[in-house]
Amino acid sequence: MAHSDTAPEHISSVSVDPAEMASFARMAENWWDPNGPFKPLHIMNGARLGFIKETLCEHFHRDPETELPLKGLRILDIGCGGGLLCEPMTRLGAQVTGVDALEKNLKTAKTHAQQLGLEIDYRHGTIEQLVQAGETPFDAVLNMEVIEHVANPPEFMKDCGAMVRGGGLMICSTINRTFKAFSFAILGAEYVLRWLPRGTHQYAKLVKPLEIRRWLIDAGLTPQPSIGMSLNPLSSKWRLSDDLSINYVTIGIKEA
Repeated sequence: MAHSDTAPEHISSVSVDPAEMASFARMAENWWDPNGPFKPLHIMNGARLGFIKETLCEHFHRDPETELPLKGLRILDIGCGGGLLCEPMTRLGAQVTGVDALEKNLKTAKTHAQQLGLEIDYRHGTIEQLVQAGETPFDAVLNMEVIEHVANPPEFMKDCGAMVRGGGLMICSTINRTFKAFSFAILGAEYVLRWLPRGTHQYAKLVKPLEIRRWLIDAGLTPQPSIGMSLNPLSSKWRLSDDLSINYVTIGIKEA
């Protein structure tokens, strides 16, 4: 999640880290290049889209085989970037709002959506701005690969939780703070394979499953058991697994 250069002056930002914003600003024009700096997200999208669709259909009692299984659901994608999740969610029938604090990201996202004739409500701002503005809570909040970049994770999670309606849920995915994650997600991806620019992730800001569970509880949601996501380096395909040591997903449900 990002903002143009600095956080809006009228809020005390918990999601905007200026150093993180500068890094993402340099990459903003490359969101839809499958071989560019966001290549790892393009590769991951297949697995995470399938997981999101399955999770939402099961929770809201939808038939995943229908043409528009998410029709009528309001979904918020936090730190939406160039729209890699917003667009497929819209194609599945959801009414999608994407918020990002980096204006360059939103310009890329809006242009790409317009080219494809997709109606997506893109907002330039932060999650705390939505809360302070009294935005109507959503059926589902997507908090994907964002929390490891924010300035104050516990407060950020509380704001995210406030945007989930009663009976709704939040899906969080991030990177575990382990030696294996440091070896593969930072040293391997950023320095050896150069899939990501150096400095994209900082080890100290990676998040352990127990931490995200605690933050979900503090945000008023009931965390479900975390699920691992593993990458096969030979096939470049992701799959769900029991291995939480690098990437993992956690669902938080708000009581109706």
